[in-house]
Amino acid sequence: MRRELEQVLNEIEKVIAGKREPVEKILLALLADGHVLLDDVPGVGKTTLAVALSRAVGLASQRVQFTPDVLPSDLTGFSVYDPASGSFRYRPGALNHANLLLGDEINRASSKTQSALLEAMEERQVTVDGTTYPLPDPFWVIATQNSVGTAGTQFLPYAQMDRFMIRLSLGYPDYEAQMTMLRERQDKNPLEQVRCVITREQLAALQAEVRRITARDAILDYITRLTMASRSHAMVRIGISPRGALFLDRMAKAKALMEGRDYVTGTDVQAVFADVCAHRILLKEEADVRAEDILRDLLRTVENPDHHRLSGLLKK
Repeated sequence: MRRELEQVLNEIEKVIAGKREPVEKILLALLADGHVLLDDVPGVGKTTLAVALSRAVGLASQRVQFTPDVLPSDLTGFSVYDPASGSFRYRPGALNHANLLLGDEINRASSKTQSALLEAMEERQVTVDGTTYPLPDPFWVIATQNSVGTAGTQFLPYAQMDRFMIRLSLGYPDYEAQMTMLRERQDKNPLEQVRCVITREQLAALQAEVRRITARDAILDYITRLTMASRSHAMVRIGISPRGALFLDRMAKAKALMEGRDYVTGTDVQAVFADVCAHRILLKEEADVRAEDILRDLLRTVENPDHHRLSGLLKK
């Protein structure tokens, strides 16, 4: 693994123990320039993880606690009349000050507020009173969604779910991880010890390296066959979108970089397939399986191009 990435992971593990795999995948999404949805029960460390990551990679962060009364203008900003100049002046919102926006309980926001976030996530800009304002570069969203029903909670619309590159669940810590957490928080806050170990320039350079990773036609064909197979599956109402295919390609490239390669393998695609694609599948009402079961079935039935490469090497 790249030394810089290992350092970032080590810093995050100062506050989140025993969750190496999901933390690695969040870092992959950052390298692939995609947004992350953490879908889990309250209290498992979603917010703490996001804050630790922002500190480790030197990003300016903003936290917004979404509730039904949060307005779109709280995010995008608004125009206010200035009597001195006789004109309206733009007052920035939370999005304008963040490289990393942590949106807590995004599924508690109103539909209008959720819609205001769509342009920012897709275009990296906001529009207020007909004027477009670019957001800081980089701009990245980690949103949390609590699966436990509370007042004001609603499911995110499919169009917004599709904007997130990956959806992850941290889950509860095991015995050792929870004991470590309790011991380390007896007299200190581990977040205060998280250091910035890479600069924004280094992060931008790593993201540029991801874009230069080679995905040969056999890999692009594999991604296409997997996504198209999801759309024709008997239990699926809506399959993986073209945006999902693009995100799968980018995440697989980030995985290759983390593994120290300059090319993508079918195994890289498989490693990130469920996290990129499970939230993009809508099942038919009569389906008695989960989206994850469908994806496992696709990985079994759609041929991996690595098998051809391995067969060729063995014949030699």
